[in-house]
Amino acid sequence: MKHLFIINPAAGKKASTVELDKLLTTLSFDHEVVYTKQAGDAERIARTAAETGEQLRIYACGGDGTLNEVVNGAAGFDNVAITCVPKGTGNDFLKIFGPNYRQLFYDLEALAIGPQTPFDLIDCNGKLGIDMVCAGVDARIGAGVHRYKRWHFVSGMGAYVLSLLEHVLFKGISRPLHVEMGEQVLDDPSALLCVCNGRYYGGGFMPVPEAMPDDGVLDMLHVNKVSLYQLPTLLGKYATGRYKELPRFVTDFHGQSISFRSDEEITAVVDGEVMYDTAFTVRLSERKVNFFYPAQASYAVEFSTPSQVEKVTL
Repeated sequence: MKHLFIINPAAGKKASTVELDKLLTTLSFDHEVVYTKQAGDAERIARTAAETGEQLRIYACGGDGTLNEVVNGAAGFDNVAITCVPKGTGNDFLKIFGPNYRQLFYDLEALAIGPQTPFDLIDCNGKLGIDMVCAGVDARIGAGVHRYKRWHFVSGMGAYVLSLLEHVLFKGISRPLHVEMGEQVLDDPSALLCVCNGRYYGGGFMPVPEAMPDDGVLDMLHVNKVSLYQLPTLLGKYATGRYKELPRFVTDFHGQSISFRSDEEITAVVDGEVMYDTAFTVRLSERKVNFFYPAQASYAVEFSTPSQVEKVTL
């Protein structure tokens, strides 16, 4: 079994790469380390390694973006299993393993011999994701944060505040959107739209707490037009998985695909990666990816909100 660590030096704090390098020197098993230099490197490195046919475990060392690249490189290869060493600041996907996920996934000795499970993947216009697709005001805010972060005098929190002001106060919360979810067709203005394979995004939002990454179902929520006055209360319930308490605003669907389009450009975010188009089809991919994790970790659903309802698959 080959062990390949793909490290993104740009992810997380600068000292995190040094700390990880020191940890790697203590490992009891043989391994290879490769560092990314630019966007797309992790996907290319993962695919090249997978194509050798060798039994392989790949460790994506970074945030959700690094994991997403490795997913896109390793998807569909039965000889490969992947995981994530949470070097990034967000690491939303790993939150399904509980609040101690950082400690668990930094125990590299336990991680290396841990079990693996085939996880479902989301296909969004050809881009694969393992966690979440969003395409509402949250996606536009997220894309704006990336843009404002390029300003040298703006901090991470400052970038978020600027993007929030831009897309909530000045550009408006809701946008026209034609949505098709199974037999449901929605033409109402859309405030939020999410497609969940994992359970967390946006630094801690958990819109569908019953979502599972290996059940063959994508869990989708559409939130129709809301006012600035209504938004705080709605977001509080949406972010904590209480969507069943919002029948006036939220349409939920649990199935294999959704499509949406608009005359205006749509911003969609796939595991933190931004995409732009006027039409999207998001579906359960025919490809899966083997994901490995420490034996003491679990991604089982633990309901803690009033939305403890049986999921209906259509």
